[in-house]
Amino acid sequence: MDHSLKETLIFSQKMAHLSKALWKSVEKDWQLWIKPFNLNLNEHHILWIAFQQDGASVSDIANYGVMHVSTAFNFSKKLAARGLLTFSKKTHDKRNTYVCLTEEGEELLLKTFETFNEQTFSVYEAGLPIRDLYGRFPEFSELTTMIRHIYGNEFVEGFETRLHDFEEGITVEDGELVFEPKTKMPTLF
Repeated sequence: MDHSLKETLIFSQKMAHLSKALWKSVEKDWQLWIKPFNLNLNEHHILWIAFQQDGASVSDIANYGVMHVSTAFNFSKKLAARGLLTFSKKTHDKRNTYVCLTEEGEELLLKTFETFNEQTFSVYEAGLPIRDLYGRFPEFSELTTMIRHIYGNEFVEGFETRLHDFEEGITVEDGELVFEPKTKMPTLF
């Protein structure tokens, strides 16, 4: 199929502008959520991945967190300095550095989840009219297909599996989120 240069430019610009606007909203909401815990987005994401992977390599964190390896490593070092993570090498894999949550890191991460309030997330609020109209939130099938072509099947399938497992590991009791014990907690990233 032949695509015109004009069509390609318009599509690329539309995707860039809409993605940037959406990310700006997500970024703002996420940062406000975790600000009381003296964390930034990368640090929170790293804690989350380390919790769910239970010994993630820095490369895994970079991959699943969609960040550069140096970013994953540098922010992990800051978290380790705060006593929230530890670094290690595995006996069978001396090339990679692995991070594990400390007890303090796990406690802090779970506190962030406990304070989550959907009404402070503008993306959630923006999705409500779609849910009210169709009975569900947007499913992102076209976007997922695009991400699959950019990052590959393994990335998307892993994300979808871990997202499902994460959902299964959370219940709501008396209006509060309750998490399965860490040994049963599924991975998201």
